[in-house]
Amino acid sequence: MVDPLSADSRQAPVLVEAPAKINLHLEVLGLRSDGFHELAMVMQSLDLADRLAIEPRSDGAIVLRCHDSTLPTDGSNLVVRAAELLRQHAGRPELGATIELEKRIPIGAGLAGGSSDGAAALLGLNRLWGLQLGDSTLQQLAAELGSDVPFTLSGGTQLCFGRGEILEPVPLTESGPRALGPQGPEELGVLLIKDPAASVSTPWAYGRCRELRGDFYLEYESDFEQRRQSLRDGALLAALHGERAVPPLRNDLQAVVEPEQQSVRTGLALLRQAIDPLAVAMSGSGPSLFALFAGLARAEAARDQLRDRLADGGFEVWCCRCSSMGVRIVQPDQAP
Repeated sequence: MVDPLSADSRQAPVLVEAPAKINLHLEVLGLRSDGFHELAMVMQSLDLADRLAIEPRSDGAIVLRCHDSTLPTDGSNLVVRAAELLRQHAGRPELGATIELEKRIPIGAGLAGGSSDGAAALLGLNRLWGLQLGDSTLQQLAAELGSDVPFTLSGGTQLCFGRGEILEPVPLTESGPRALGPQGPEELGVLLIKDPAASVSTPWAYGRCRELRGDFYLEYESDFEQRRQSLRDGALLAALHGERAVPPLRNDLQAVVEPEQQSVRTGLALLRQAIDPLAVAMSGSGPSLFALFAGLARAEAARDQLRDRLADGGFEVWCCRCSSMGVRIVQPDQAP
């Protein structure tokens, strides 16, 4: 059965890419007055991306479809929530859309796949429905949807503060962050792995962090800002400019998840056996793990080197590049 479309039945679908992210730094500073944790992070987009194909409907319905039957497609999905929030903001309840979601980012992996899909829905539907909302308005709506959605909307390499919604772009080259390799600065390659049988609850991870590390939490805004400035001025950002070696990466949630998750311990140990990784860490609350390399070719060589051991451990594997872009419309190219 063909979905009913808008009056312009010849309108081309809007195709949007929704990139994954990794955390190059995740520091839990303390608790905020709203009960959330105050964070200091460096987030990085990857060229591993979901795709959304969005077409108009004339019946006012928001219909989400996905080939992955494990993914909910009802109002609990951020794509549907983004669509409903956008038309509510616009005061246009009659607007509808059919959204086909092609999942490439693993689900529940600490890679912000769901957040990026929600950001892609905001961007794509703003184009499809001709709302012409500006970046600042879309960012405000993104912050209402979730802590990672603002970053995934703009993407690239960014310092992320507050709950993650306060963004400070890190100015880098158009190709994104670089690593100091044997032949000089090179684009960062990423070897990414995940055990599909493993899962980590983000609320549990933060709750466990509070249990184990709460005595060391900072309390005052002045202390928070001192840590933010240390991150701005620190070795990691210099390394991402290709000026020095990548330092060991910090993820405070890794320190609490790793002892509890065998797959995380096993995966990190395997990645550390690779040839010449620049750094190895868990992303977000896990259970995805990654190793950084000076160039995609070295990441691919490490994948080939570890292929059998990763397969024996039950890990799924991706090789990708760091990206300077967040969600983006790839079709149609013309402005609305």
